[in-house]
Formats: sequence, structure tokens, C-alpha cells
Amino acid sequence: MASLLNRLFGRPAPARPTIADAPWRDALAAMPWLGHLDGAALARLRELSAEFLAAKTITGAAGFQVDERVRIAIAVQACLPILRLGLRAYDDFVEIVVYPDRFLVPRTQVDEAGVVHESTDELAGEAMERGPVVLSWADADPGGAPDGDARGWNVVIHEFAHKLDMLDGEPDGVPPLPARQRAEWEREIDGAWESFCGMLDRLEDSIPRHVDPESPEGEAWYASLPLDPYAATDVGEFFAVAAEAFFVDPEPLAEVFPNLYRLLAGYFGQDPLAARKGGVPG
Repeated sequence: MASLLNRLFGRPAPARPTIADAPWRDALAAMPWLGHLDGAALARLRELSAEFLAAKTITGAAGFQVDERVRIAIAVQACLPILRLGLRAYDDFVEIVVYPDRFLVPRTQVDEAGVVHESTDELAGEAMERGPVVLSWADADPGGAPDGDARGWNVVIHEFAHKLDMLDGEPDGVPPLPARQRAEWEREIDGAWESFCGMLDRLEDSIPRHVDPESPEGEAWYASLPLDPYAATDVGEFFAVAAEAFFVDPEPLAEVFPNLYRLLAGYFGQDPLAARKGGVPG
């Protein structure tokens, strides 16, 4: 093909973007939860990640220096959810902004009485509709993210799941789907979210009053939940938390919400749990 293009246009075809062997091996070593992918899927992930890096701009903020390891780590985690969907799923944005640590975002909200409330949130990541994705490297670094992979924590997958959800508007927990599939998805994810909120309410009612919920002792109580408590915020956050758990720590999700796990496996075209049990990767 290259020689044909050279004869037709007088110049060689542009080289396909690639990721060199050494940094690719380092990236895989830092992400053991990629173990559900077979050789062909890993090759596709490598190719997709290289295309992602060629198409997107990753910029450091607050003095953070973006190097090759940072770029590849973000690309691999961002591309895992779209391994079967393809890079066009991310066509609505170009830039990823990376802070060295969590960043502050001012918020303004008007309540039903018309009163304006102002606050400042400390964030590990944020995805903007038709805009950039913002990440804290302290949380996005697969070699040093808080909580490791024990609770399904993965801020990169979380924020890029939001981008998939927002392809058809505000994040509502339902990515773009055909009408028939959308109805089933809405029923399942709404029911799972309501069930999870009930679990969280019952758990918090059972925590002794002398236990600080934000202390290590309090965290031990929350560890019994199948998902991070943040999933109860709204159904959009429930989808993003479920997506990161699906890839990083799928067992609790599949055990408590098997139908939701099935829908996620169908949507992403992957089955991490089957591989962990010795089955065939999806």
C-alpha cells in the first residue's frame, strides 16, 4: 500500500503511530487488571492507545510535567473502555489536562428558593461535556493511585466513562444505545442504583456513633459495599463507578448486580470476570 501511494502521489504514506516496546511493557506491568485481555486484545489496545496519543493533547497544569510514562498510562486506561467501541467515541474533545495532585473547582448552585450557594470542591478528575478531561496524576498514576485497585478505584476509567455517557447529553447513566437496548439499560441501572442507595443507607445506620465515617475504622465498614459509596451520588456517577469497578475489581459488582454486569460486558465487549475464572475473554 505504501509503495502504491508513493507511485500515485509521489510521497510515502505517513507512518502509523506506535508505542515502543519498553514503555509498553512498563505500562502493562503497572496495570495487572489488564490480565483479562488476550494477546490480540492487548495488541489492539496498544494500537488504539497510540492512535489516542496522536489525536489528543495531554497538557500539564500547575507546573506538572507530562512525560512519556504519564502519556502512555493515561492513554491505556482511557482506551480500555473503548477497545471494542473505537476511538470515534472520543471525537467530542481533544485535550486532557493533568494536575500533579487534586485540584479545586469553585461551584455555584441556586436552590429551589432562589438562594445562591457557593462552594469549592476538591477533585481527582472531571469530565466536561464536549470539553476536556481533567485529571489528578496522584490519582491517575496506576502505580500509585490511592487505594490501589482494592475498591475498584480508577479515576481515568471513571472520567472517560462519563465522556461515553455524555455523548448523547447530560450524564444520566445511559450511554448512546438503540432504543430497545436503552429501555432495558435504563430499567437495570436505575434499579441497581436505587438498590445501592438502600444498601448505603442501611450500612450508615448501622455504623456506631463513636465511629468517624471518614476514619480508617469507618472505611472498614464501607469496604463491605460492592462499589465505592460515591456511586450513590446520582445515576450518572453510579454508571462511572460501576464502569471502573467492572474493569478493575469486577467480582463484587457481578455478585451483587449480575444483570448490570452482563449489560456492561455487552456494551464494552469485554468480560474481565470470565477471564479471572479461567474463561474466554470477551
